[in-house]
Amino acid sequence: MAEALDQFPITLKHWLMSQASGFLPEWLLVLLSFVLSISPILAVFPLLFALTTVIERKGLGRIQNRIGPNRVGIPLTNIRLAGFGQFIADGIKSLIKEDLVPYAADKVVHFIAPITLLIPVLLTYSVLPFGRNMVPLDLPQTGLLFFFALGASTELSVFMAGWSSRNKYSLLGAMRAIAQMVSYEIPLILSSLTVVMITGTLSLTAIVENQASLHLGFIHGWNLFTPWGFVGFLLFLTAAAAEANRTPFDLPEAESEIIAGYFTEYSGFKFAIFFLAEYLGLFAMCGLGITLFLGGWLPPFKFLDFIPSWCWFLGKLCALIVLFIWLRGTLPRLRTDQLMGFAWKFLLPMTLINLVVAALWHLTGGAVPTTIRWVVGFALLAVPYWLLGRGFEASVGKRVYRYAA
Repeated sequence: MAEALDQFPITLKHWLMSQASGFLPEWLLVLLSFVLSISPILAVFPLLFALTTVIERKGLGRIQNRIGPNRVGIPLTNIRLAGFGQFIADGIKSLIKEDLVPYAADKVVHFIAPITLLIPVLLTYSVLPFGRNMVPLDLPQTGLLFFFALGASTELSVFMAGWSSRNKYSLLGAMRAIAQMVSYEIPLILSSLTVVMITGTLSLTAIVENQASLHLGFIHGWNLFTPWGFVGFLLFLTAAAAEANRTPFDLPEAESEIIAGYFTEYSGFKFAIFFLAEYLGLFAMCGLGITLFLGGWLPPFKFLDFIPSWCWFLGKLCALIVLFIWLRGTLPRLRTDQLMGFAWKFLLPMTLINLVVAALWHLTGGAVPTTIRWVVGFALLAVPYWLLGRGFEASVGKRVYRYAA
């Protein structure tokens, strides 16, 4: 029963393919297979985006002691659903709102910029393993490389949006975003490289399967349960937040400084596409972090294997989304110089040191007791963390608040 529930999406796809094989030609069957693999992604993650917008606003309302969405419910009824119909109202508003384009804007580039941002983000989901035997495009040797290659292409879309608007605030926001994304991509990739060093593969499916080994007979060997994996996961999350323009790294959209960043001159459904792409990029980064460090579809304990693998993946994804919402409601925004200094003076050195620790962990496996490896690994990471933290704090200075007399 547990195995049938775990493989239910795969079984359903095979059943539909078998039903269609009797009357469809071969080329249409191939197309149908693609559609059946893509449809769950196009259905689940945009719906998750819609629900996240409501949950985030309600969560921030709780954190900041104010009222969040609580009115909009089922249309034409008095059922409010605690405000969870708000995303429907927002979607309708985006569809019917007038599309305003500046007179001096490059109208062609202005139009295609949000599309060229959304398409690469959606393509990154094709290599993520959402469960056992559930990866739309399994690239045995280049899965992780494919993910980062698509992620790097979003800088071009951001620049297109800022430059085509012919607005100095949009261009400033685009340049901020590009500088931030390029800077934080380096520690993001280096933090992931530790996993590649240990597993010896770029296949995301093989990386998850490598974490299926058991410790003490009942604990799955997530990479998080190692010194280099724990620190690498924290570094990965920090860089991922900057890549997704999440607080405290949301300077490209700093409303108090540059209105709304690189999509200042966008309205209506074009703005909604930017908003959708930003959240889908965050979900994709969370999915990659789950795959690399949190065991992918694997549960933490062996006796929980009866729960479907795709439920574990979605559960971990929801937990990380809640974490990012919590951080948004808690941390203040950094200055631009602090943002760039943090990437180059702290994150980058820590990722390089973590690579050395991962290499030592791998080379000493079996020859040195595990307890000693843990102590030495954490010591090699804790001391540089303290020294780099002190140096970074001294270089940027403390935040000073000035009030009018």
